[in-house]
Amino acid sequence: MIRFSPWDIAVVLLYVIGVLGIGWYAARRQRARSAVEFLLAGRTLTVPVFVMTLVSTWYGGILGVGEFTYTVGIATWVMQGVPYYIFAILFAFLLAGRIRAAGGTTIPDRLEQVYDRRTAFLGAWLTFLLMTPAPYVLMIGVLLQMITGWGLPLCILGGTIVTGVFLLAGGFRADVYTDVYEFILMFAGFGLIIPFAVQAYGGWDFLTTHLPPLHLAWHGGASPQFIIVWFFIALWTLVDPSFYQRCAAASSPEVARKGILWSVVFWLVFDMMTATVGLYARAALPGLAHPVMAYPLIAEALLPPVAKGFFFVGLLATMMSTLNTLMLVSGTMLGRDMVRLMKGGSPAHRIDGGPGGGERYGDAVEREEAGRREQRRVQWGMVVSAVLAIGLALAVPSVIKLWYVIGTTLVPGLLVPLVTSYFD
Repeated sequence: MIRFSPWDIAVVLLYVIGVLGIGWYAARRQRARSAVEFLLAGRTLTVPVFVMTLVSTWYGGILGVGEFTYTVGIATWVMQGVPYYIFAILFAFLLAGRIRAAGGTTIPDRLEQVYDRRTAFLGAWLTFLLMTPAPYVLMIGVLLQMITGWGLPLCILGGTIVTGVFLLAGGFRADVYTDVYEFILMFAGFGLIIPFAVQAYGGWDFLTTHLPPLHLAWHGGASPQFIIVWFFIALWTLVDPSFYQRCAAASSPEVARKGILWSVVFWLVFDMMTATVGLYARAALPGLAHPVMAYPLIAEALLPPVAKGFFFVGLLATMMSTLNTLMLVSGTMLGRDMVRLMKGGSPAHRIDGGPGGGERYGDAVEREEAGRREQRRVQWGMVVSAVLAIGLALAVPSVIKLWYVIGTTLVPGLLVPLVTSYFD
């Protein structure tokens, strides 16, 4: 169905080599063996880096975006764009600065600080399950299967190994550096295909004459109840651990606030690009049996060798940037927070002073050794999380089902206690 030339394969391989190289470079850049360094890159994120890592992390379900746009048209922006902008802006003004000022490392650290150990342990479990990489492991496996023609289990395993190997060495700094690389590629990939579509099919007149009328209506024919439901689903933003992690890693509370607000601008731009490509797919390829294939098939129809490989690299980068973060966060919950809370150790304290994450030690040698132990626990947590994600992806090979089960059962449990923990 998708035919790749040797040049397309070469482009994909160059991308993989680039990811591994950047991850290796990030590992070499670690300044100290501590929780703050391995999990938060030393709290040094500037606004540009903050924006690029947060924006790229938020779009892992890119094939689902294509399916949604193919099915309902521009209403995708109303249901999967606007609600998230609203809650992200609320997050920026109400929570971002408070999270950075609190000086914590993880969500369970905050829950323990405000409530108690039992609440923190339950929060760690909910966060671990919420951030399971299974949906993204599955999507990367499916995309690699299209590119290589290999079996799905092998593609899932290969994609997970490539994603995880540099995280084990470089931690959050490796995640951030590769996110910057993938941010550039995801915008470049969708920016590349739009001129090809306009040249091949025409502009707005082509879309208006070849799309069903409801695809250009803001509601897409959906009922008010269906639209409202997506606003409730977007509450996920307020408990998303990647938001909390990046705010905690910002160099200041102001950087955290500005970073989220600028991220909304880039999300809007990228949404316009993905919606445009999805509309061209619906207009040019009506009647697809599997709308989730909208982006790959429009690329197959439009793009010559090399350009096609570059677009698929953009899709792959969009997914891997999310998988990076999920693997690191879920590994942290399992290897750091759950282990510490089960052992009944002392409450969390910031290594860089004050309450919030890691343990306090008397001198630099003890502090570095403690950091090494904590890093090893997180690394083992990532390995276990990856194995569980692979098993779940093979057992439930449906991204929609995985999202539905994870979101509807876990977000409500975290929402109220976590958000209110930052207010008197």
